[in-house]
Amino acid sequence: MSEPREVVHEEAAVRILRLDPQADAEVVHGWVSEERASFWGMNGLTREQVAEIYGHLDTLDTHHAFLVQRDGVPAALLQTYEPEADRVSECYDVEPGDIGVHLLLAPAGPEGARPGWTAGLVRAILSYVLIGLDRRRVVVDPDAANEKAIARFAKQGFEAGPLVTLPEIDIPDVYLPEKKAQLAFMRREVAFPG
Repeated sequence: MSEPREVVHEEAAVRILRLDPQADAEVVHGWVSEERASFWGMNGLTREQVAEIYGHLDTLDTHHAFLVQRDGVPAALLQTYEPEADRVSECYDVEPGDIGVHLLLAPAGPEGARPGWTAGLVRAILSYVLIGLDRRRVVVDPDAANEKAIARFAKQGFEAGPLVTLPEIDIPDVYLPEKKAQLAFMRREVAFPG
């Protein structure tokens, strides 16, 4: 029997667990292989390559991956990172207490989209990173062409930042192409006033 997974945050129907690179590789590979996830940058990778990438991420102190569940069913992939240890730091002035977030939603299940679900999910994630991790501000950097993600963050109250070009990274074990990104920010006092 496998050991129980570490739950880092739980709120209503949302549960955030540490990603297990091997155990979660099949579901994550399925999501990142879809055309709608092309902005995630993993289209064309094998299941083993996806597991390897998240295995590498799991060795870092500055970047973390999580599986988000809705009612016990995998619903999203969440990544958090320290902006000063990421290429995004070359594109904006990092403030003390900043944390970066990447979010990939699972495809809608057989029941279809649930109104308000994405807003509730983002709210739970904000609660985790801003309150649970005691951070002051979240930065997101969706691809500038990913209009759905940009609109989703704007609808949640994120403040639009600059349009930037994230530089290419080509080091052992990691290759990220140059990326045009729309930065956006959410301060803790805006997300959770009072």
